Amino acid sequence: MVNCTINSSPNSPSIHFLSFKSMAMDFPPYHFRCPISMDLMKDPVTISTGVTYERVNIEKWFFTYKKKTCPATMQRISNFDTIPNHTLKRLILAWQNQGDSKSSSSSSCELLNSHSDKHEEIKALLSTIMSSPFKVSSLKKLRSIIDMGEETRNDFISSNGVEVLVQILDQILTENSDFVTFRACEEALCILHQLPISEEEGNTFKLLSKQDSTRSMAIMLQRGSAEARLHTITIFKKMAKTNYDWNFVIQDQGIDFFKSLLELVSDEICSKASSCALEVLIEILRASKKNKLRAIEAGAVCVLIELLPESSRSRCEKMLQVIKFLCECAEGRQALVEHGMGIVAISKKMMHVSNVATKIGVKIMWLVCNFHPTAKVLEEMLIYGSVKKLLALLHMDGRSSTKDKVVKIFKMHGNSWKRYPCYPSDLKGYLGCVNEHC
Repeated sequence: MVNCTINSSPNSPSIHFLSFKSMAMDFPPYHFRCPISMDLMKDPVTISTGVTYERVNIEKWFFTYKKKTCPATMQRISNFDTIPNHTLKRLILAWQNQGDSKSSSSSSCELLNSHSDKHEEIKALLSTIMSSPFKVSSLKKLRSIIDMGEETRNDFISSNGVEVLVQILDQILTENSDFVTFRACEEALCILHQLPISEEEGNTFKLLSKQDSTRSMAIMLQRGSAEARLHTITIFKKMAKTNYDWNFVIQDQGIDFFKSLLELVSDEICSKASSCALEVLIEILRASKKNKLRAIEAGAVCVLIELLPESSRSRCEKMLQVIKFLCECAEGRQALVEHGMGIVAISKKMMHVSNVATKIGVKIMWLVCNFHPTAKVLEEMLIYGSVKKLLALLHMDGRSSTKDKVVKIFKMHGNSWKRYPCYPSDLKGYLGCVNEHC
């Protein structure tokens, strides 16, 4: 008796091959695979319902998990005897031997059918995965297939694969969700992050934008493994490039959502996760003042100021952009100037990292000078070199919005700085020229 479930097992010892010549062997015929593990069977046995399984898998189902049903048909059974399927075992061995002796030309012919085999494999996995107690194994199989390229990814999407994965995501919202459910959710995210997500793609974006889906992903962002969190933030980054409205996620998760993003921003091991989290933050903060206040409450200014000194060029520019958004609020400016490294961290990045970083740094300084010009702030700007760098920017050729902001800063506070004893004497002449221009 044979079964009717298919899949590949890239880790099975019997199908380790090294060239395109034997690629077809990576996809054993579906009736050679165990419906539970989806792997090529080595010791096939048949149970009372007539379905054949790998011995170790069905015995675990019956005697470890104490199940009283057939995994493939879900029929209730009372006879748990297993009968070796010698005929199927001989067929599997013959197939393996045939694969070893195939010529290049015959292998090439098999490759023509590989897409059809993968399509059937995807369909079979998707049709059984929701009822299977071995969701994680099945998802790993799907993942290995989708990793093969754009063709299999498109096939997965057209086979309603995204709908199935979203159902798996939503299961962690139920009260009786367990570790296995959580792991299945992590594997589902591993597949989803590889898919194109945009408003043009339509259904994928629509499904992931549903409230239950975004709530599930927000939970994974807080409690998932490092890999799951990376996959989740990658999905959020793709959504951030659309017109997705973040209000539901923020209202639902509150300050915890921002804390999760900031934890990823602080990840110095996985730079990709940090970069994605910064991009998501930028889009969220761009949307509304309320979002900025939530981020400030979560400690965003403090976190970013402390990360800024050791950041790479790309991260630095993104961090400065986030700080600039936060400083558009009084609370953000207050947090910046009250941090012992606030002014100095911004000053050191001006004219040191890139033109983009300098431009954003000047905007931050302008916001502080315009709305929070305390004596302490003005003194720190002078001591830590901000004033000197701002003066240097006045020598830029032509006119720009950055230069205009510098002129406005000196128009407001130039005379105050000039009175400080620590003000460099060789710069007093420059300051006089600035005031004349002003």
